[in-house]
Formats: sequence, structure tokens, C-alpha cells
Amino acid sequence: MNRLPLEKRVRILSMMVEGSSLRSISRVCDVSINTISKLLVDAGAACAAFHDVKVRNVKAERVQADEIWSFCYAKRVTAPNTKKQVEGRGDVWTWTALDADNKLIISWITGYRDSVAAWAFLDDLRSRLANRVQLTSDAFPAYVQAVGSTFGDEIDYAQLVKLYGPAPEGERRYSPPVCIGARKRTLTGNPDPKHISTSFVERQNLTMRMSMRRFTRLTNAFSKKFENHCHALAIYFVWYNWVRQHKSLKGLSPAMAAGLTDTLMGMEDIVALVDAREQKLLHEKRLGMLTYSN
Repeated sequence: MNRLPLEKRVRILSMMVEGSSLRSISRVCDVSINTISKLLVDAGAACAAFHDVKVRNVKAERVQADEIWSFCYAKRVTAPNTKKQVEGRGDVWTWTALDADNKLIISWITGYRDSVAAWAFLDDLRSRLANRVQLTSDAFPAYVQAVGSTFGDEIDYAQLVKLYGPAPEGERRYSPPVCIGARKRTLTGNPDPKHISTSFVERQNLTMRMSMRRFTRLTNAFSKKFENHCHALAIYFVWYNWVRQHKSLKGLSPAMAAGLTDTLMGMEDIVALVDAREQKLLHEKRLGMLTYSN
């Protein structure tokens, strides 16, 4: 089986999480775009499985949740009129839950910004926590019912309700309204008012936009396939949690600070995850063929 050298695969994945588009990676690394797309899919699947297994029993105290917007193939307004009726086209929201102390991304999902996604997101978050936490989110209404149905009373939950003024004159299309204040609203339990904040998870959203070209606004680098969008996110979150050294953690990765590991991973380790998954699938295929022949 033909396979790119380790050094080139490491370089390709490193460029993916540092804001390069697939086309630019293809030109710089002199590799076919199809080969790079296949590596994206393989690495994304391996990283999603790794996160699902390894980020469990997290001992957190303060968790912040937020959603970040992007789109696949076309924006929601124009999606119904596109020539290709691509599955998953339109607005795509990524829900993230971050440990405010060690900056670990505990849970993430992609989908719509609705009550169904809110419930799935918080149910996944609950399954990964080892203890009661203080949770802060924005004022999106779907959070209230979703928190109640997943955590019940076993959480200290509050919302940070931001108050906005009018958008800057002449910049109504691209500039957001000006935030003129915020209110802290307690909904469940007894959250500490000093820690009702979404600042850390919002800063992580900025890192996402800077680290993945498909999140850059006003470009043609947006995701064309929903599956590839999810694969890129899976790679990013493993890189962010296990590979990237966070300055506020004195050079540790979030996974190290959270006690999930005592070693710093590298991109070579992510390539190893891809190879291990490939070998596992090949082994399962051979077993299936053997069983069928018998």
C-alpha cells in the first residue's frame, strides 16, 4: 500500500491546524489534493475515536459552554437554491465545553443551533465529567431545558446575558452589535458569581477561527462537505488538547493540566493513531472475510 512518508504527513497535519487551506497545503507539500483529503478523513476519524475514549472522568470545577458559527457549501439563506443539494449544507454550529482552569475542551459536537443539538451536547458533556461542576453558558434559551433534562439538580448553572447596542453605522452587515453590558443569571444550584463567565471559551473560539482556514470569514475556504468539516474539527481538538502547549499552563497541554496524561503528544503521535486505526480496520476486515469463507 502506498503511503506518504511520516515527515510529510506530520507536515500536512501541522499545516491543517495552523490555518492553511487544503489547496495551499497541496501546493506547498507537492501532494495531490485527493491524497490530502484522504489524510483529513483518516486522521479525523482516528482523532474523534481518540477523544471519545480518552476524555473521560474529567475532574473539573468550572466549565464554560458556547457555540461558534460556520457554514458548509452555502449559507442557510442561499442553501435551498444551490445547484447541488449537498447533504449538511447551510449553517453549521460547533458547540464546545471548556474547563476554565486547565483550558481542556471536554466536549464538542457539530450541528444546528437548536434544542436537539443542545441536549446532545450537554448529555455528552455530562457523561465525561467525574463530579459536580459550575457551568456557564450564554443566554441561548435551549440551554435551560437541556441542562435540566441532562444534569437535573446535580449542577450549578448560570447564564451570562450580554446586552447589545446598535451595530456601528455603515457596518451593519459584517460588524456585530456593540456589547454594552452583561447580566449574571443563576438558574440551578449555587454558582459562584465571581466565576460566571464565558471569556475563556470565547477566546478558544477565536483560536478555532485562526487555526482552521474553513472558519475564516469572507473567503472561499469554507467547508464544502459536512463530513470533512467534522474531520477537521476532530483533528483540531486533539491537537489543542494533547499537542499544543498553552502559555497560561506554563508549557503544559490542557490534557496534561487536567491529569489525563503526563506526556506531551506530538503530530507524530496523531499519525500513529491513524496507522493504528488503519491496522485495526484491516484486521477486522480479514476476520470478516475469514468468517464468511468458513
